[in-house]
Amino acid sequence: MRIDLNADLGESWPRWDSGEDVALLDIVTSANVCCGAYAGDADLMRATCEAAVERGVSIGAQVGYPDRDNFGRLHLDMPSDELTGELLSQILLLDEIARAAGGGVAYIKPHGALYNRIVDDDVQAQAVVDALQGLATPLPLLGLPGSVSLSIAEASGIPIIREGFADRAYTSDGRLVPRSEPGAVLDDVEAVAAQAIRLMERVSSVCVHSDSPGAVELARAVRVALEAHGAELSSVIA
Repeated sequence: MRIDLNADLGESWPRWDSGEDVALLDIVTSANVCCGAYAGDADLMRATCEAAVERGVSIGAQVGYPDRDNFGRLHLDMPSDELTGELLSQILLLDEIARAAGGGVAYIKPHGALYNRIVDDDVQAQAVVDALQGLATPLPLLGLPGSVSLSIAEASGIPIIREGFADRAYTSDGRLVPRSEPGAVLDDVEAVAAQAIRLMERVSSVCVHSDSPGAVELARAVRVALEAHGAELSSVIA
């Protein structure tokens, strides 16, 4: 079985300078690079893309609400055309930087509140898909299984990638437990690895958040566990 392991990167200069983001790039197969809207900046995008290209790690555009004060984790009721234009600008900026580094954007992954909003919100989900259709060649969309965004994208002929989270708790209906609730973020190595194994039959890509406590150790444990259960770790989005 082939499966992708991804992480959200390029969000913080302190984390980059600490070496944690680089360490994650030595473990994962895909990097969801922050496009500067809710965190990061062009220089951090450039450094992350260069390091990803050096390691053969696929680059994804992690797009989100332009809300640095809340790290993109607050729902914004943006008009559809404004949201579409904002996301398209983020993707094109990262792609320009990635190409200069010798790579390119291979897929799109919404971030934070936007990711969760388009699980059920038809209007904003359509705005996201419209941004993808505004590209010369629409790129694959990562999302939660059962998301309306994935349904709209697939119906529009856009490739979709179903994603699971090794370090997040789920509700009984397959949604993510809100971060405001106790236990929403998993940080026990054994529990995170076990969840990754459970997910591998239902998704094509598994995520470990770079801002989770002990993210490098968690990602390494997930990779070891997946490979021990017969998974071939490689980007499914290249």
